[in-house]
Amino acid sequence: MYIHQQPGWPGFKWDAGKLADQLAEVRFRQGKILGYMESLGFDLQTEASLQTLTLDVLKSSEIEGEILDTDQVRSSIARRLGIDIASPVYADREVEGVVEMMMDATQRYESTLNDERLFSWHAALFPTGRSGMRKIITGAWRNNPDTAPMQVVSGPYGKEKVHYEAPAAGKLSGEMNIFLEWFNRDVDYDPIIKAAIVHLWFVTIHPFDDGNGRIARAIADMQLARSDNNNQRFYSMSAQIRKDRNAYYAILEKTQKGKLDITGWIEWFLACLHRAMMNTDDILVNVLKKARFWKEHKDASFNERQRNILIKLLDGFTGKLTSSKWAKITKCSSDTAVRDINDLVQKGVLKKEDAGGRSTSYVLV
Repeated sequence: MYIHQQPGWPGFKWDAGKLADQLAEVRFRQGKILGYMESLGFDLQTEASLQTLTLDVLKSSEIEGEILDTDQVRSSIARRLGIDIASPVYADREVEGVVEMMMDATQRYESTLNDERLFSWHAALFPTGRSGMRKIITGAWRNNPDTAPMQVVSGPYGKEKVHYEAPAAGKLSGEMNIFLEWFNRDVDYDPIIKAAIVHLWFVTIHPFDDGNGRIARAIADMQLARSDNNNQRFYSMSAQIRKDRNAYYAILEKTQKGKLDITGWIEWFLACLHRAMMNTDDILVNVLKKARFWKEHKDASFNERQRNILIKLLDGFTGKLTSSKWAKITKCSSDTAVRDINDLVQKGVLKKEDAGGRSTSYVLV
């Protein structure tokens, strides 16, 4: 018997006393992050939010085994936030769809969530009407027959293991009406607890042919934005879930095969969220490093090619920077690339990397 088949569904229960200390720790960390960010000023807040949202989109898709192009995701989010970045790139329809969903969830977190909004998210996730090679219903609840129930399975063909079976398609309209009415009204318990419940509840109903996990995480992020009362994101729950993916699927399966007491799930969610908030330090370090760099070199003159490459280096350049890569990225001649690099070396911005090799490479001082 799955949790949605239990008498009293969806009357979730949990031990508030058992969760109190853990919730207090999360709230303390949340307040510390928001307070510190507020002291940094708007530009640094926006940069931190850009990094967090980029990470969130990348990792939420990665949990489902889909690898998106980092530059495309970052460019798409930056454009929506009104941020100028170096060498913006065109994002394909799939990337734009995921970004559009996440931005709508977090930037319009106060707006009512209804079925039409969810349908638009789902259609944005699958712009071709297909999941891989498989044609799916988009922008509507699934309508699989009760004789072929929606199942979450793993393993090779013929040896599949059923981890979970969702409510029948005929029940979805009623199930989602109850879910949406609950999500849109105020509750008398902590909004972070509500974020844990909304994540579990939506993914348990599993109302779409595909994309349920990504949409569940987007709704949870929407609720977390409500708990922050802030549309700027400074911690990524999806990035932490990606690190803990096996444990995530294990606790979901255990909870969905259990009773209506979901204390264990909420404990796991709070612990994961706390780790996500702790990892915000990495984002802050990078944002402050960039701010410090531009402050130190505010009087230096850089041409457009140099500025674009410096931004890429500060954002985390993949591989080694050589003159040939410089020429390729900036679409200039090899001689121009060498002159650009030598100028930055003389200004004390770049230095030759100590490691040897056939090509000389450079790093930020």
